[in-house]
Amino acid sequence: MIKEGKLGLKAEVDQRAGFCMGVVKAIEKAEALLDSGQKVYCAGQIVHNEEEVARLEQKGLITVGLEEASRLEGENVLFRAHGEPPESYEQVRRNNNILRDATCPIVLKLQRDVRKAWNSGKNVWIFGKRAHPEVIGLAGQTTGEAVVFDSLEDLGDMELPGSLTLFSQTTKKPEDFTRVVEYLREKGVEVDARDTICRHVSGREEDIKTFSRQHDRVVFVAGRHSSNGRMLYEICRHHNSRCHFVSTAREVQRAWFTPAEHVGISGATSTPQWLLEAVAQKIEAF
Repeated sequence: MIKEGKLGLKAEVDQRAGFCMGVVKAIEKAEALLDSGQKVYCAGQIVHNEEEVARLEQKGLITVGLEEASRLEGENVLFRAHGEPPESYEQVRRNNNILRDATCPIVLKLQRDVRKAWNSGKNVWIFGKRAHPEVIGLAGQTTGEAVVFDSLEDLGDMELPGSLTLFSQTTKKPEDFTRVVEYLREKGVEVDARDTICRHVSGREEDIKTFSRQHDRVVFVAGRHSSNGRMLYEICRHHNSRCHFVSTAREVQRAWFTPAEHVGISGATSTPQWLLEAVAQKIEAF
């Protein structure tokens, strides 16, 4: 829906933006427990969006680190959509805690595939960010022995094996995965390429290209620590140089806009729809 603001601005919220299925299910699980009056501890931020985390914490969600979660006794401990390595399950269950596993089904399947490949003697390599929670969970399926790399540049500094089984973090770009496979094969490596990229996430790239071109200006909303948000923002900015990154409606500045502009509001797969609407309302007030 397009709305007209006081300066003649038109703010349109991208209806394809917002939470992916895995995040939706994790938040629904947390809210159901909280609404039933139960105390819930989440091991790490439930989603890489500070505003959504704050909203849930106001409802009673308690965010803790994994080490702190492992010291709890008889509590509800929620694992977020990113997934966890096997040792995290052992740590949390040690003191009779009730594990509430909200790992995304796509990530769970990927974990099983990585574990199966590793247990069958495959040389497992993972294309992803070493410090990302999802990748930590994937590497944990191999007792931390899988080779993890984040870019073609990383590969240039590594000794390559004769063969490997390649998996990908679900939020990587499909074209980057393809380039990695081509590079390895050009170097003589026999690659069993498992394209494990989530198409809901990768499909957002084409959506954001189209959406950004349709507007005079775009305000992109995402958490500061969202890798998906940063990636989509860069795509948006590439196709519309008049693009601004914000994490809250408070960060939107009147000085960015000129009268009668058609402004698009979009965001990451970790950005809640209510926050996109709040940004649109802020722009409408100018």
